[in-house]
Amino acid sequence: MKESKKTYRPNVAAIILSSKYPLTCEIFIASRSDIKNVWQFPQGGIDPHETPKEALFRELKEEIGTDKIDIVAEYPEWISYDFPPLVVKKMYPYDGQIQKYFLVRLQEDGLVNINTDEPEFSDYQFVSFDDIFNYITYFKRPVYKQVLEYFKQKGYL
Repeated sequence: MKESKKTYRPNVAAIILSSKYPLTCEIFIASRSDIKNVWQFPQGGIDPHETPKEALFRELKEEIGTDKIDIVAEYPEWISYDFPPLVVKKMYPYDGQIQKYFLVRLQEDGLVNINTDEPEFSDYQFVSFDDIFNYITYFKRPVYKQVLEYFKQKGYL
């Protein structure tokens, strides 16, 4: 029996720290407008002509209305995860995503506005490191835990 090869969508994800960082460590999370009660970090696909950093700035502008951020750190590896059945149908032909994570800080004049041309989020908030998993959707938790623990061990969080 031949095993089918999975297809992963190249993607960037942003862990956004508030402009109060490093004095206060608050992390941005947002509720998707298309799937009820799914909270996550801003993320999006990398276009064929883009570098991950170019995609990061474009996606933030599209999803949260600003690209006024400073990159604090980058996760050293690409991480993949599979979509749950509900999401697989929506994301066809992809089985999941392979992501490059960036830890970024919102600049003082970086104003979040989720009421963009094509809103991806219906709500957002800044939460503490300890509270984040009270919100994050189940299928993203293992990857988020891995990435957040890395940034914590490196002294960023």
